[in-house]
Amino acid sequence: MTQPGAHFQLTRSIAAPPERLWSLLTEPKARELWGAPSDKATLVLEKADLREGGQERHRCGPADNPEFVVDTHWYHLSAPDLACFTETISAGGTRFAVTLVTYALVAAGDGTTLTVDVGLAPLTDGDMRDDFQQGWNSGLDRLERFIKEDAFA
Repeated sequence: MTQPGAHFQLTRSIAAPPERLWSLLTEPKARELWGAPSDKATLVLEKADLREGGQERHRCGPADNPEFVVDTHWYHLSAPDLACFTETISAGGTRFAVTLVTYALVAAGDGTTLTVDVGLAPLTDGDMRDDFQQGWNSGLDRLERFIKEDAFA
C-alpha cells in the first residue's frame, strides 16, 4: 500500500539578491553543482528546456551509478520571484514519487528569503517524506556554501 501524500516547506535567508539566486535555482549548469541530494551524490542534466511548458531530465545518485531519473516539467516562471514545477522520480522503470515544487523569492536587504514548498505524492510503499526533505535541505546547504565561496563566479 502506498503512503499518503506529504508536504513540507523550507525557508532560508540566502546571501544573494533575488536576480542572482533565481539564476542559480533555474540555470541548468548551476543546478548540477548544488542540486544533488547529498555531498556524495551527483546530478547530471541530460535535457534542459527552461521555459513555461519546458521539460527537463536529469539523473542523480552515486557518481558511479546515477540511477535515479528525474523528469521535470516547468509550469510557471516569473523571474525573479516565483517558479512552479513538478518532478517525477524513477529508477529501473519504476516511478517512486511525483513532487510539486514552488520557489518563492523575496528580497530581504542585500539577500533573499527563499521558500521552497514541496508537495510529495509517493507512488510506492514506504514513507519518503524524510528522504525528500533531507535531500532538499542538503541541496540548499550546498547552494548556500557555494554562494559563500563564490563558486559560481
